[in-house]
Amino acid sequence: MSESEISRMKVDEIRGQLRKRGVSGISALRKPELVKTLAKTLRAERPSGGAARRSTGPAGRATGTRASAGRAAATKKAASGRAANKAAPGRAQAAKKAAPAKKAAAKKAPAAKKTAAAAKKAPARKAAAKAAPAKKTTSAARKSTAPRASASSRASTATGGTATGVRTGRSTSRSVRSSQLISSTADRPERPGRSLVTTNHDVIRNWARERGAEPATIAGTEREGRAGVLTFNMPGYRESSRVREITWDEWFRTFDERKLNLIYQEQLRDGRPSNFFRTESPDREDA
Repeated sequence: MSESEISRMKVDEIRGQLRKRGVSGISALRKPELVKTLAKTLRAERPSGGAARRSTGPAGRATGTRASAGRAAATKKAASGRAANKAAPGRAQAAKKAAPAKKAAAKKAPAAKKTAAAAKKAPARKAAAKAAPAKKTTSAARKSTAPRASASSRASTATGGTATGVRTGRSTSRSVRSSQLISSTADRPERPGRSLVTTNHDVIRNWARERGAEPATIAGTEREGRAGVLTFNMPGYRESSRVREITWDEWFRTFDERKLNLIYQEQLRDGRPSNFFRTESPDREDA
């Protein structure tokens, strides 16, 4: 069989023929090498002379080819071993050089994280520092815009007039802060059902007169010769044996001395007249 005929065979067929003839070390050979190897093996099997017969071993195995393949494999292994031995010192040196770099990187990582965190916090701190004056300005504005009724009330009471603002203190209720300030008889509620607050004597007197109410106190609550709990004797609304009518002068004198506010309503939400009222002291939680 010639090489051209062998080349037309498949690779697996060529390897099968070589394995039948005891040829080893052929798994890594490509087809051209397999073709040449099979051709040599077939030529060695021909009974053309003593040299050919001597080249074959027992059972027709090509001992020369087997030995050469074994030597080639041994040579490859030796070469790879030498290359590995040469590369080992280089790898060890590279590992030694890389170790300090890894340690340095590990040390730098927390520092870099801290630096990044500080950089993130810095704008927030600056923003907070900028916002601080704004907060102070806001609180100052609230103080300036809050009804400064205490001073005006004291002044107006001393001159015999009527208070016009809202009195505030350490226990000023939420109702006072949320109510609409009525400082004169010309002021009107923003809407029906709106909670109102006033210290103006004329506003209080007009509100009571429209409901037929008279100034009064609760009997038994008097203190040091002055009226106690202030209220109104309102027909059909305040019916109690403890309600005792007093004069407007006594009512307003007690109202101003105790620095009270009157929280009240003109109308209910549906527009009907409202009789709701209560007095509030900014310096007492139980007002």
